[in-house]
Amino acid sequence: MNNKEIVEQISLGEDSFHQFKEQVNDAKKIADEIIAFANTKGGIIFVGVNDAGRIIGLTPHEIEKTNQLIANAATNNIRPSINILSENQKINNKTIILITVREGLNKPYCNNNGSFWVKNGSDKRKITSPEELQRLFQNGKKVNADECLVDGTSIDDLETYHFIEFFKQVYKKHPEQTELPLEKLLENLNFVRNGQLNLAGLLLFGRDAYKYRPLFIIKGVSFFGNSIGTTDYRDSEDIQGPLRYQYKNGMAFILRNLKKIQKNQSVNSTGILEVSDIALEELLQNAIIHRDYTKQAAIRLLIFDNRIEIISPGCLPNGLTVDQIKFGNSTIRNPIIAAHASKLMPYRGLGSGIIRALQYQPDIIFKNDIEGYQFVVTIPRPKT
Repeated sequence: MNNKEIVEQISLGEDSFHQFKEQVNDAKKIADEIIAFANTKGGIIFVGVNDAGRIIGLTPHEIEKTNQLIANAATNNIRPSINILSENQKINNKTIILITVREGLNKPYCNNNGSFWVKNGSDKRKITSPEELQRLFQNGKKVNADECLVDGTSIDDLETYHFIEFFKQVYKKHPEQTELPLEKLLENLNFVRNGQLNLAGLLLFGRDAYKYRPLFIIKGVSFFGNSIGTTDYRDSEDIQGPLRYQYKNGMAFILRNLKKIQKNQSVNSTGILEVSDIALEELLQNAIIHRDYTKQAAIRLLIFDNRIEIISPGCLPNGLTVDQIKFGNSTIRNPIIAAHASKLMPYRGLGSGIIRALQYQPDIIFKNDIEGYQFVVTIPRPKT
């Protein structure tokens, strides 16, 4: 940034990407600030500017001391260490330091005490909940939610019949023909570890997934009118069971609550669905397979008089944007589930689902709701 841009940015005050420090004297404290930026979307720390946005400036001795302290903090007080950029800038004869922290490539970062920080508005926040910490590791591609073990489960929680049918369909033989014990076979397919089902195994073949993860379901409601605040609804269903059943029954819920229109067909025709069923299939599968399973929340399937909404827990992963997914870019959030979904439902897994949905239903609206940590798909219904 040039001097004019720096002054303009300071005048806007602190936010999630810009922070002011009059002085930096504590390596541990500045390390936590750097960690918060690196674990979120990056940002700039202005040293020599007070909280009110007034440029105080630093002496030559303070500049030398600050730069050395910051370099030591990034190397010695952060795990893994972070490369940062510091730049001295003179504004109205006062020198300040700009510390640029990029979003980390090796997230998550923590301090020497093992504490993890993220940005929260203009401040930072320490992560304390296991679910949020798991999400941070997932975003850093160090762990995936679907490979995490589900406490209290065993292979006895597996619906053996459905697994055998799946295996026969995919591998063209009975599991017994592998001459491997069932548990070892499940381990090889990445559904079991140390005698416990992981989340993928539970959600794909679990006998009673609802018992262990009661919120990993679809909540479907068909409302009268166009407001979620109404108390009147036509239809409501909590759709449970293995993911393939959630997909099948979720589609059934949508179809029975939509209209069929004649569209110049003969009077003997059953009519054509008012929106594209192909688009609905792609969008519902995406919600089930790519939702964030670190968030304890249901997929919401809401049907109003003027629109259909499919709301998935979790926003787009790893910096993906709506424009990017429209062109087929994708990041696999749940690789075990995605790898087997194509054998259990009509899922292709090539990043083409959104493209295909838009081909058949061009007016789909996508909203990556970062603040609400959810992804909202809206399909307008035709006016009647």
